[in-house]
Order: sequence, then C-alpha cells, then structure tokens
Amino acid sequence: MPIDLGTALGAPPATREIAWTGRDVLLYHLSLGAGADAASDPELSYTYERGLRVLPTFAMVAGQGVSSGDRPPAAMSMPGIDIDLRRILHAGQALTVHRPLPAAGRAVVSSRVANVWDKGKAAVIEMEQSATDGEGCPLWTTTMRIWARGEGGFGGEPGPETPWAAPDRAPDFVLDSPTTPGQALLYRLNGDLNPLHADPGFARAAGFDRPILHGLASYGIVAKAIVDGVLGGEVTGLTGLSVRFAGVLFPGETIRTSVWREGDRLVFRSTCPERGDAAVLTHATAEIS
Repeated sequence: MPIDLGTALGAPPATREIAWTGRDVLLYHLSLGAGADAASDPELSYTYERGLRVLPTFAMVAGQGVSSGDRPPAAMSMPGIDIDLRRILHAGQALTVHRPLPAAGRAVVSSRVANVWDKGKAAVIEMEQSATDGEGCPLWTTTMRIWARGEGGFGGEPGPETPWAAPDRAPDFVLDSPTTPGQALLYRLNGDLNPLHADPGFARAAGFDRPILHGLASYGIVAKAIVDGVLGGEVTGLTGLSVRFAGVLFPGETIRTSVWREGDRLVFRSTCPERGDAAVLTHATAEIS
C-alpha cells in the first residue's frame, strides 16, 4: 500500500545538511522574473551579487539548486509513503522566517510527516521542515501540503476544514505579475525537476493540456510582488507567507494578486486574468514587520 499511516507518522525526523551560494540565490530570483526588463530596470538588488538581497521564499529551494548537482526525482518516497509523481499536486504552503536569510550559507534541515488526511479519492500529506544554522539558531520553518490523487480510502481522519473569504471591500493593492512561456523551464533549475513542468507528454498523462508552472514558482512570484508593491522592496519586511494552491497557472499567463492590509498582516488572493480570474492562490496571508 502506498501509504502506511502508522509508519509515516511514527518515523523519526530526517535530518540533512544543506548549503547554498549567491549563484543559487541569483538563479532563484531570475526564475521568478527579476530583471525581466534589464534595459530599464535591472533590479540589481535581486540580480547582482553586490548588495544582494534574499527573498525569504528562497528558503523553499535552499540547498536544492545548482550547487547541489543533478538529482532528478522519480517518486515521493519517505517512510510509509511511496507515490508516483503523476499523482501528486502541491496543495498548500506556509513559511515563517525567523531571521533574514544570508546570500550564502549552511543549515541543518529536519523534516517529518506531520499529518496524513484521508479525503476519500485522495490523501493530503502535511510535511513539516525546520532549518537551523551552525549554532542551532532557527532560520525558517515550513509546512507543505501535498494532494495525492487516488491515495485516499485508507481509513484516516479527513482533516480540519478551513473556511476563508476575502475582506468585503476593495483591495488596497492589485499587483500584476506576468510570466513567460519558458518560466517553468528556468524555475525547475532550482531543484524541482518534476517532468510535469517540462514534458508535454507527462503533463497530458497527468491530466493537463500542457506543462504547468510550479506552485512554488507562483508562491515566490507573489512574494516578490508583495515585497516590491506593498513593502517598498524591503525583503526583511516579509516574515511569513501561507497559501492554498487553488488552481494551476500555465507559463506565459499573468498572476494578479489582490491585497488587503489588516494591521501587521496581509490577506490576499491571486488569480489568472487571462482565464476569467480563475483562482490560483487562496486562503492566503502574509505576516509583515
């Protein structure tokens, strides 16, 4: 059976050491569209090593990019879980950064399966990850939710319901982030080599007309839009980001993000205007300082 609930939840955390360099950070920023208009606005603080600022969402790919070498994925494999990549979708992501991320560094990352929920026709797997520096001080904490089609029905709990609605007023900001047709091909160099984002035949077998953009690419693009459009370019002002991936985005489409400021917290949603404002990110909040 692909999911053994007792084994998955009872396994000790897996620990590994990671490292990254400024080139990993530069590639990450470029893959989110930084410096797209290099002739007039090169966004040097994102795209040039001198004075390089690091978007907090770089934590999602740290230790997985060009510095880590080639490690193409074949399946999601962890204690008690072994799932074909064609069956999974990224369902949600949350990140808390405990301090500004350095442009180059090392960390110890601890990962575990925190929950597995039975949705009948699918399973939702919740992964928790924490990273500390060489002194044991926290760097970031993440929670990832994965939707595994066809893996439900194992007798588990269905999980909590999380109702959500945008504020009943006009947004304080509307931020448009265009993507390019080749953006998924660039973003996958950060480490997520799932062929769903590159191979048309694989994408069709997974139920899509063509390759889709990574959920974490949309996540990072929206984080950058918030930093630039709401926080005046101050990357350290964004300390947390939580979203649910509500729909796919195809490379070349636009992400439109409507933002409501509520004290030290932002509520937002992202849609695709080319497809009638189809939902891309919902249940979305950002913590700011």
